[in-house]
Amino acid sequence: MEGDVTDKQEDNASVCEFDPITGNIPATKVEITVSCRDLLDRDTFSKSDPMCVLYTQGVECKQWREFGRTEVIDNTLNPDFVRKYILDYFFEEKQTLRFDIYDIDSKSPDLSKQDFLGQAFCTLGEIVGSPASRLEKPLGGIPGKTCGTIILTAEELGNCRDFATMQFCANKLDKKDFFGRSDPFMVFYRSNEDGTFTICHKTEVVKNTLNPVWQPFSIPVRALCNGDYDRSIKVEVYDWDRDGSHDFIGEFTSSFRDLSRGQSQFNVYEVVNAKKKMKKRRYINSGTVTLLAFSVESEHTFLDYIKAGTQIHFTVAIDFTASNGNPSQSTSLHYMNPYQMNAYAMALKAVGEIIQDYDSDKMFPALGFGAKLPPDGRVSHEFPLNGNVDNPYCNGIEGILEAYHQSLKTVQLYGPTNFAPIINHVARYAADVQDGSQYFVVLIITDGVISDMAQTKEAIVNGAKLPMSIIIVGVGQAEFDAMVELDGDDIRISSRGKLAERDIVQFVPFRDYMDRTGNHVLSMARLAKDVLAEIPDQLISYMKSKGIKPHHTPTDCSPSAPASPVAV
Repeated sequence: MEGDVTDKQEDNASVCEFDPITGNIPATKVEITVSCRDLLDRDTFSKSDPMCVLYTQGVECKQWREFGRTEVIDNTLNPDFVRKYILDYFFEEKQTLRFDIYDIDSKSPDLSKQDFLGQAFCTLGEIVGSPASRLEKPLGGIPGKTCGTIILTAEELGNCRDFATMQFCANKLDKKDFFGRSDPFMVFYRSNEDGTFTICHKTEVVKNTLNPVWQPFSIPVRALCNGDYDRSIKVEVYDWDRDGSHDFIGEFTSSFRDLSRGQSQFNVYEVVNAKKKMKKRRYINSGTVTLLAFSVESEHTFLDYIKAGTQIHFTVAIDFTASNGNPSQSTSLHYMNPYQMNAYAMALKAVGEIIQDYDSDKMFPALGFGAKLPPDGRVSHEFPLNGNVDNPYCNGIEGILEAYHQSLKTVQLYGPTNFAPIINHVARYAADVQDGSQYFVVLIITDGVISDMAQTKEAIVNGAKLPMSIIIVGVGQAEFDAMVELDGDDIRISSRGKLAERDIVQFVPFRDYMDRTGNHVLSMARLAKDVLAEIPDQLISYMKSKGIKPHHTPTDCSPSAPASPVAV
């Protein structure tokens, strides 16, 4: 399958702009549609003639850049603009947008000469994360005036995400081996515009038979025919040899359109060896290949699930062990400098500000571990930062930061550093909602000296079956070898001989993201980008493992939907 992977990447690179600054290929492109209702009326004898201008904000300098303008719609206070904005979408970035509405009275492109009707700010994640990817916001910007509302709708631009699954068998293939039958396999090629062929799939080898039945296989339709259903597909049949000098048995051609007819007389192919045909007058073929089954399915994306109502629940867990240092001293990782955030607060804010756009109620459970709690000095590995065992929810990221600051004044840093209780805690809630309506992300911020490695591995292996992901941010200068092992990128994590079903852990050391110039905004943006990059694929891998399709997802996004984790 080497061919289709590289081809797929090339296609993606051409479909999506490659960003030379970040080195990132966008997850997808999103089309934004703008409508407004009840705009201000600035014209005396008729209604306003509105136009919308979109601005995007740079990560580093926070400057607004004009991205594009809609058309002008004459004489209306309720415009539905036809011209769309097409934006590259990155789940792992905070993409801030500003929509300015103007009443256009002259042909001048200078906006200062036009009447300002109001503006709205949001992130692309907010639009995408809203029910059905539709966000309605009041327009503001003119003191003392009600400016109406703006309605923003996001639509993912598909570029043929279909996958074809097919199965073949062959009959009476030529015998190529002197002492036994052949070991046949097939190679599929798509034809290119210039008449050349690109390899896109190889079947497995079926040993010692002239009548093989190959396993079903799936391939992106783009890799097979690049969306052109009548383009020629060439298939070569070989007899496998250990030394790599595989013997050519013959070939045939088809097309996606023909294959999509499924099992029929049209899809029985004669395997022909042109050299043999030239030499032997009575040659008919070198066997036949028959299509046994064919189906096409769409590959669902992260945005498909979000649009169908999947909520991402965000839980924070903060390390309160003594190895962090006394919070009242400036050497402590928990030190509260009045002029800047510590690494814990920065990591929390960086990740939380992006994830919160995908959680409808913005109420987040925030937990601590490894501290002695008042009044009796009991050691806890899952305590609510706000001190309320019955309701550990904090209102937004600012609410979590406030609870974190308060808890530093009341608890005593202690130990040991146990991760398993927090992971199992979130897993209990994830286990109750496995229908695809919710996905749980837990952010563990730690100085990295873990004490319960075996239990944590077991918790991760169990959690890999559930709708959850674990983000670990390491702060401070400790060796993070154990965290790298938990990440499992190189070696899949296992416990008691059981491998994790999927990769659900992403670890990053915070020190790698500290900008040398002291630009904390840039540090946080880089951290969030790397920490969150794997979440969309992890969510999709869970949905695939359970066979959950987006339209089966409940779309109830009201606060009465099943809750996020609460402390027990």
